[in-house]
Amino acid sequence: MPRRLSDCHNVEDMRDLARRRLPGPIFHYIDGAADDEVTYRRNSEAYEAVDLVPNILGGVAEIDMSVKLMGAKLDMPLFCSPTALQRLFHHEGERAVARAAEKFGTLFGVSSLGTVSLAEIGTLISTPKMFQFYFHKDRELNTAMLDMAKAANFEILTLTVDTITGGNRERDLRTGFTTPPRLTPSSIWQFASKPSWALNYFLRSKFELSQLKDHVGEGSNIAISVGDYFSTMLDQNMNWDDAADLRAAWGGTFCLKGVMSAADARRAVNMGADAIMISNHGGRQLDGGRSPFDQLEEILAEVGGEIEVICDGGIRRGTHILKAMALGATACSGGRLYLYALAAAGQAGGERTLSNLKSEIERDMKLMGVSSLSQLTPDMVRRRQV
Repeated sequence: MPRRLSDCHNVEDMRDLARRRLPGPIFHYIDGAADDEVTYRRNSEAYEAVDLVPNILGGVAEIDMSVKLMGAKLDMPLFCSPTALQRLFHHEGERAVARAAEKFGTLFGVSSLGTVSLAEIGTLISTPKMFQFYFHKDRELNTAMLDMAKAANFEILTLTVDTITGGNRERDLRTGFTTPPRLTPSSIWQFASKPSWALNYFLRSKFELSQLKDHVGEGSNIAISVGDYFSTMLDQNMNWDDAADLRAAWGGTFCLKGVMSAADARRAVNMGADAIMISNHGGRQLDGGRSPFDQLEEILAEVGGEIEVICDGGIRRGTHILKAMALGATACSGGRLYLYALAAAGQAGGERTLSNLKSEIERDMKLMGVSSLSQLTPDMVRRRQV
């Protein structure tokens, strides 16, 4: 198990170092998923069921791994998907990941349950920015968050559609994880066992959900599990009309996150969405659902060329990204892959993970015999026969 950042050569190494650095409940919040975690495991395993077929003699001294996504040029085909509660994992939170994303010329996403304000992130970085919108029962809160994103000059609004109720995250039930952390005899011992984390959490600026704190106490001043927050605070009556109204109120680039069926992808096209993220929330919601990579071909067969399609989640290697791009994805995104790095070493951890993956992509493109991602085609992958 790695003890230093210099020992971390891949996402799994970062995961091991994050486990060393974080109290148990915090680590298991990042690492855990719903029910038996079958879908969580499948999200990565799905990539391993597909083999790459390289070409040769392509002249690959110069590599271009850039992509165009939702009106922006990204220097690599992977971006940092929005995730919640980042200052629980490292005191710099979203600031650290945003700076790392900017350094590597890729997009950075901020969650409604983010711990640094949209206004601050808007002035901190120049890289493209996405705001992940959770549709609350409180319509005034919804309007306020929309206004915050506009004022902070975020380019993309992404409505998350797979959190209509909280998933059954049993690791959190076992550890008693809440936001903010609830102090109990058991949790105090867990926090005390990681003194560096505890000192940063308790002595630095107060933990809060920056986009929500002026409207709801839950999550900032009132301890609550993320599952309970979804189940009690979000609008379970949200429907396609609400999504269309939100898109109209935003008036800019609009994405739906959590699309998993070809039928819903078609409805996203019909409502005028610019992009969809094929995502199952990292396996944290519906266990037993398909992996995004497994659904990619079916969705592209329905809407490919009509809307930008992002394959979100499960990515651990550069080859995973190349497999998705070969099938026709516009880009890929991930959350845990940089959350482990954030927990392990803050901004330096995020930069190392993005650097590792960028190096893998470049090396693997050369080994595939392509100098640009557009040269990857579906006939360069094969599903392994069972």
